[in-house]
Amino acid sequence: MAREQLGVLSALDSAKTQWYHFTAIIIAGMGFFTDAYDLFCIPNVTKLLGRIYYTHKGSPKPGTLPPNVSAAVNGVALCGTLAGQLFFGWLGDKMGRKKVYGLTLALMVFSSLASGLSFGHSAKGTISTLCFFRFWLGFGIGGDYPLSATIMSEYANKKTRGAFIASVFAMQGFGILAGGIVSLLVSTAFDHAYKAPPYKLNPEASLVPQADYVWRIILMFGAVPAALTYYWRMKMPETARYTALVAKNAKQAAQDMSTVLQVEIEAEQQKLDNIVVREQNSFGLFSKEFVKRHGLHLLGTTSTWFLLDIAYYSSNLFQKDIYSSIGWLPPAADMNAIHEVFKVARATTLIALCGTVPGYWFTVAFIDVIGRFFIQVMGFFFMTVFMFALALPYHHWTKKENRIGFLVMYAFTFFFANFGPNSTTFVVPAEIFPARLRSTCHGISSAAGKAGAIIGAFGFLYASQSKDPKKRDAGYPAGIGMKNTLILLAVVNCLGIFFTFLVPEAKGKSLEEMSGENEEESGDDVAVVDPHASSNRTVPV
Repeated sequence: MAREQLGVLSALDSAKTQWYHFTAIIIAGMGFFTDAYDLFCIPNVTKLLGRIYYTHKGSPKPGTLPPNVSAAVNGVALCGTLAGQLFFGWLGDKMGRKKVYGLTLALMVFSSLASGLSFGHSAKGTISTLCFFRFWLGFGIGGDYPLSATIMSEYANKKTRGAFIASVFAMQGFGILAGGIVSLLVSTAFDHAYKAPPYKLNPEASLVPQADYVWRIILMFGAVPAALTYYWRMKMPETARYTALVAKNAKQAAQDMSTVLQVEIEAEQQKLDNIVVREQNSFGLFSKEFVKRHGLHLLGTTSTWFLLDIAYYSSNLFQKDIYSSIGWLPPAADMNAIHEVFKVARATTLIALCGTVPGYWFTVAFIDVIGRFFIQVMGFFFMTVFMFALALPYHHWTKKENRIGFLVMYAFTFFFANFGPNSTTFVVPAEIFPARLRSTCHGISSAAGKAGAIIGAFGFLYASQSKDPKKRDAGYPAGIGMKNTLILLAVVNCLGIFFTFLVPEAKGKSLEEMSGENEEESGDDVAVVDPHASSNRTVPV
């Protein structure tokens, strides 16, 4: 049975869409724009890094990153992201969303710049420092996941909350697109300024010294959007749900939201005291009560995000390898170093424009109409279908006349990933857990996703290698081949359908209704409340 809601939370739930909603979307969304840019711009430059630092004189082919180096460059930011999601998710519940929010952004700005300034006189030195700074870049990015989702969910009204949270995440699509566009612009400018022949005509001349600036500029640009929004993040007030339900300060919550909503809201400290001392509003993360109430929910959010990211990051980080395998990209020896960056970036930009970005905004448009559950099941289903459609007749798609068909199918896979579980797995954990554990549980859920991404990044790198030594990248052992790898990813997507049934539908419900924080239990009406028991400390987890 539900009890009477706090006035400040009722005001937030029923508030009409106002300018502050859009301001919050932009401020939080620019963080995700930066996140996606930083994570997904690296595939555009890894082939260039291989040419610069690992080309051997007299080799018939340009250099490529050795297996262990490629795995590190592609995966180290994901490792940092996983650690950041767990740490900052926990810290967001301990110290408050706002206090931690600026720290993650500052870390992202510094690490983006430092990645481009990676130093060293040898390949080992440069790659080592690049990986070091990209780990900390990922650490900052990791904090943005639970904090942005939690802040947006706690600011939004219950009618359009899904669309608002999904809008923040949808900025990831623009970040991926921007990574491709910046790579195109930089590579085009350098290719025109420093003419060079293809590798097969003149190996040494195909790599101009100025090519070393190309990847650095592309990586460093990620600091720009993050820096532009830092001031506005610092001006955002703490969310009312944290201030009231976790910090237990009804007066401050009412004051902050009165300013934001431009209405008078009464501070109800006595009512708040009655709510926060109730048994269902005091259990910690490692308790039987949490397992009883939210254990299956957490299993659902972690498992679906884990499975989704295995497939999603495999496909995203190694698009260049998929394009090469079907012959859409010319052989490396037929291009100079900078032109190869252009070709890879053009392919990733096209897929982002046609499949990735539209998918995000379809979710924004329909999530509060058809619900999170339907979108997630539908997305996993069609990802499975299209992956099988690419994998089973794989040799058909490798023929030159069928490449366009392959790319259309591949774009649809990304479309339904984003009009599907890639968006909903971000939205749901911000809605179904108690305020005092919301950021932590979102951090755990997103960290499970990054664990899947790491498996996808490292596993795909080796699994997709051909059994034919002539078709394998130098230094790699035989894998199961691209066809079998795509079949495996399809099976992973299929499993995601079944685990989605563990996740509750939050459409049209308040956060307190979903988390059980507003429940009335028998016998609780006679509870005696000590007005001095309120504390600004959070519940231990």
